[in-house]
Amino acid sequence: MSIVLHDLAGADPALRFSPYCWRTKFALAHKGLAFDTVPWRFTEKDALAFSGQDRVPTLRDDDKTVSDSWAIAEYLEDKYAAPTLFGSAVGRAHAKFINGWADAVMVPGIATLIVRDLLDVVADKDKDYFRQSREQRFGTTLEQVQQGREERVQQFRQSLLPIRLVLRTQQWLGGAAPSYADHIVAGTLMWPWCASKFDVVDPNGPIAEWFQRVLALYGGLGRDAKRC
Repeated sequence: MSIVLHDLAGADPALRFSPYCWRTKFALAHKGLAFDTVPWRFTEKDALAFSGQDRVPTLRDDDKTVSDSWAIAEYLEDKYAAPTLFGSAVGRAHAKFINGWADAVMVPGIATLIVRDLLDVVADKDKDYFRQSREQRFGTTLEQVQQGREERVQQFRQSLLPIRLVLRTQQWLGGAAPSYADHIVAGTLMWPWCASKFDVVDPNGPIAEWFQRVLALYGGLGRDAKRC
């Protein structure tokens, strides 16, 4: 049985835009593992009943089921030794910090810039759920959340300063070669790259240059992704 990844899709089943699923797809490609994807939508909770939870990414590898992008990365590293995602126990600990930083800073920052755009790409059956759940989360309308993003984007870009400083002196967050730290940040940026036409990253500078290198990795996995 091949590895199967349940992967968030839009109305167009080829449009895959989850930042967490992209982290996993980059990790699988890094390991050189072949995998199939199954498109999943927000309201298809029952489709994941076999995993005991209702979110993606969910990975099935023979008789093993793993959910959550970080848990999947650790599973892949422990089962498939080379090429390594982390490099060492210290590298794994550092990547865990990047994972937490991306979840706490990048994901909410990007959400305020593109959340209304996402409504245009989700499946029709998901639209009511998506609007209601996100408006409850933000306490206001999607339109109001996204309003003024042309000015606010500068604040988000400034929040990426730690990444920018590192990439001024080395090609990859992993150093001489990409590591799971690169996949965490790049996977998060694949979210707006696929699902919005709004540039959340300054098109000039080390982060944009690095992202183009990531897009070319693994036979152009990111470069060839469907975009809205």
